[in-house]
Amino acid sequence: MSIIAWEKGLCYHAKMNMLEYMPVSSRDTRIARILKLEQERQSTTFNLIASENYCSKDILDAQGSILTDKYAEGYPGKRYYGGCENVDAVETLAINRARELFHAEHANVQPHSGAQANMAVYAALLDPGDSALGMSLSHGGHLTHGSKVSFSGKWYRFIPYGVDPKTELIDYDAVENLAMKYRPKLIVAGASAYPRIIDFQRFRYIANRVGAKLLVDMAHIVGIIAAGLHPSPVPYAHVVTSTMQKTLRGPRGGFILSNGDLARTIDSAVFPGIQGGPFMHIIAAKAICFFEAMQPDFIDYQRRVLKNASVLASEFQSHGLRIVSGGTDNHMVLVDLSPLGMSGRDAEEALASAGIFVNRNAIPFDPKPPRVASGIRVGTPALTTRGFGANETKVVADLIIKVISHLGEEKVVKQVRAEVKQMCHDFPIPRTV
Repeated sequence: MSIIAWEKGLCYHAKMNMLEYMPVSSRDTRIARILKLEQERQSTTFNLIASENYCSKDILDAQGSILTDKYAEGYPGKRYYGGCENVDAVETLAINRARELFHAEHANVQPHSGAQANMAVYAALLDPGDSALGMSLSHGGHLTHGSKVSFSGKWYRFIPYGVDPKTELIDYDAVENLAMKYRPKLIVAGASAYPRIIDFQRFRYIANRVGAKLLVDMAHIVGIIAAGLHPSPVPYAHVVTSTMQKTLRGPRGGFILSNGDLARTIDSAVFPGIQGGPFMHIIAAKAICFFEAMQPDFIDYQRRVLKNASVLASEFQSHGLRIVSGGTDNHMVLVDLSPLGMSGRDAEEALASAGIFVNRNAIPFDPKPPRVASGIRVGTPALTTRGFGANETKVVADLIIKVISHLGEEKVVKQVRAEVKQMCHDFPIPRTV
């Protein structure tokens, strides 16, 4: 990659005719070199990791802004430090935009991540040792939904639920039976690798039957929900958590929506419960992200995300691959590679060598351990941000098929890598979205 100018801590890449943000230190040349390598990796490879995306230049600007220097423990109008009038305005704007975008009564935009958003909700609604229901990690849930290696599974008594072995869809009757048996204090809905629409209304019905609170973790589908293209959990859940950086195309971080009667409890659990001073530069970026998600072109973007995911699933099926649950309703496709005698790790590594990044992923009832896995998870948010449409997505699917059908063949890898680089040249990462 030819860098033609270094100026004010930013590097410009002439060939792509775009502004590539890469902070440059005149003293720490080793970090500068690593950042340059990462810029090149992102610019010349396909990103099909469902939990990643490319944020806008405005969001990058905010994350590197002067707000980094301000410590602001507390909440707007109730800080423990002086000089917070401007960051109060920023956080208030972020809160109001989140509430407007998702039609929520209350929003907390301080959580540093989705995991900490979930931790705060558990701290607010549960005592250590309390029972909760969460989707099994092996069936598509998240670590923080009760995995034994996570704080959630160590501090609370999580009972896992999963999918029907035939349909690979959430078995709501089984969830209800578990709820009636264990009478949990909290039910967690939402997933990390589940490609179908989740029935939030049914989850609320189940929660009401046993007197439980309902938490929905919408981290993966948040952008689709914001665009009105997926049912919203807000009318049904007592609390909703999310990240920013996936389909919402924002900075890394989390936020929490809740009913008004839980506002004080949730806020106290975030601060001073589990966090200290908020990242005000990230909160500014969150505010910008919510603003961008309110624009008409964001709805069109999410429509294309969904269309591209559907195209991927169809193309894979036409080549004989088995798609978990038979298709997708959101931004991701879960592919079962076991009929090919191949592990998810094998496919992930082979595709990475060709410049295509996916992640290995367990499939329901997977006999392989998570580090090996029988499947791969592929997502379309980042490629769609890059400008890929249905035709380009078909090409991507064909290239993936070509690599995994010729595992270990260096000639094929080199050919695919060249095609990937050319398409990346034709569709550079935008920083104006």
